[in-house]
Amino acid sequence: MKKLLSLFSGVKVGLPLLLREGLGLLREVAEIAEELGILRIADFKLADIGDVMGSSLELIRELGYDVAIAHAFIGVRGGLEVLVSRAREVGVKVVLVVSMSHEGSKEFYDSYFEKFLDIARELRVWGIVAPATRLSFVRRARETLGPTVKILTPGVGVQGAEYGTALCSGADYEIIGRSIVRSLDPLQTAKEVVEEVEKKVRTCLTSYV
Repeated sequence: MKKLLSLFSGVKVGLPLLLREGLGLLREVAEIAEELGILRIADFKLADIGDVMGSSLELIRELGYDVAIAHAFIGVRGGLEVLVSRAREVGVKVVLVVSMSHEGSKEFYDSYFEKFLDIARELRVWGIVAPATRLSFVRRARETLGPTVKILTPGVGVQGAEYGTALCSGADYEIIGRSIVRSLDPLQTAKEVVEEVEKKVRTCLTSYV
């Protein structure tokens, strides 16, 4: 596992892994990631009143994770404002989902995209999630939020977005999960993915010179 994680800038765990493997594996992943000095992201997509999310956040921190993902649609008062305040107290970075990578996001979520960007800016969160499957959203998020807010982009690989394209559009991180974890040889696949990403980024950087 350490060799695999050493190839990346961070590791993201979610509910399927928690429910299948339990807390022990999540702690082990966090310990290895901390040793490597990479981000440790708990992707439980928090979506509740502030007190409930705050309590969950404390447990996330105890597990060893330093980034927590929450949905933006909860609203600020009594919700996200409490989460962000508690996160600063316990030392966890908050990432807000402002759009999603599946088609269903267009039915509701994306109608409030600009509002969610405003909330992210108002609360001064560490980062947002915007889909690599809609690069115009990534570019718009970067334009609106400036250079300091981190943009994490899902949808790369299995959902169709090409490796490296989100980074070339202004994202800081591409989230690549199923392409690797479902591979018969995850380590080799990860190396190939990293190579593809680096190749694409080199190409897009050259085009701006």
